[in-house]
Amino acid sequence: MSANKGRDTKPERLLRSALHRRGLRYRVSARPIADLRRTADVVFTKTRVAVFVDGCFWHGCPEHHRPATKRAEFWQEKIEGNRARDADTNAALNAQGWTVVRVWEHEDPELAAERIDQVVRERTAGA
Repeated sequence: MSANKGRDTKPERLLRSALHRRGLRYRVSARPIADLRRTADVVFTKTRVAVFVDGCFWHGCPEHHRPATKRAEFWQEKIEGNRARDADTNAALNAQGWTVVRVWEHEDPELAAERIDQVVRERTAGA
């Protein structure tokens, strides 16, 4: 598992490129809340929007996740733990006034960027 990238994956890079083309500026692989040991893939600090690009296997995508056949119990617990951590992260960030956007790795980067752009601009207008 050490060969799996923690940041700068292809889906992340494609999403960041699409966001940049839209004129949005952001921080990469940053902690939205310093005290919380969670790193968002893209962070808009002024508008308090945190974006996470979730892998279909690692986060149990309802469309694409296929349970492992070898060491099934281990992987099931691993995926469930990841989902629980994601829910905890969402709750912690929401409690601090952040908006969380989750993007699946299989999503079209342009459509995801459009969705994120809309959220950021709404938060900018409301501030």
